[in-house]
Amino acid sequence: MIIAAIRSVATYVAVSLYVLFAASFGMLIEMIFRWKGILYILGHGGVRLGLAVAGIKVRVAGRENLPLGRAAVYCANHQSNVDPPVLFTALHPRMHIVYKAEINAIPLLARAFQHGGFVPIERRNKEAAMRSLEAGARSIRSGNSFLIFPEGTRSQTGEMLPFKKGGFLMALKAQAPIVPVAISGGRDAMQRGSRIIRPVSISIRVGTPIETAGMQMTDRDALIATVRARIEALLAEGPVVD
Repeated sequence: MIIAAIRSVATYVAVSLYVLFAASFGMLIEMIFRWKGILYILGHGGVRLGLAVAGIKVRVAGRENLPLGRAAVYCANHQSNVDPPVLFTALHPRMHIVYKAEINAIPLLARAFQHGGFVPIERRNKEAAMRSLEAGARSIRSGNSFLIFPEGTRSQTGEMLPFKKGGFLMALKAQAPIVPVAISGGRDAMQRGSRIIRPVSISIRVGTPIETAGMQMTDRDALIATVRARIEALLAEGPVVD
């Protein structure tokens, strides 16, 4: 526990200093040269730095199912705070994320997210949330892929929480495929309410994309049930082994 605590402090310090430098530098380059890709390059670098210092290893199965040549919505279960950065780096070179608007309270990080084309969701404001979903759908139609966590928050028990509908509406509006993703090991890495990051192996399983082309908004509930069943099946396969 002591070693994990020391590594955790080192991880927070290293990542904080990296973000302080990289976010400012990346946004400057993006504004001068209109090169958004620098934000993703630096973002992936920050995640890899944090994982290396914390001692977390990531294993991925099903890479052949990643539709990297087209825009898609990647739909994952949510166990821990480590899930978003791990999936951001593991699944796609330019993954956009639908994130909680509360993160906008962190000015530098929020500005980097905005420059990167991420979309904030104000879950307590239905009208604002719908505008965000419309913005996300437009972004998908322009060729960008998004990561969503339909549970909306981390599960405390290991069982998936009920799925919220927003991300699925976004996919249907854009007629984009949904890629089911199962991530496990995150709870062992970082338990809810704890700031300690433990050196563990995290497993990611990627399922075959589910096409939404031709679906209507009335198909939403059936689509949610299908995606949920696919993620549950991927989780049941257990950890990825070398």
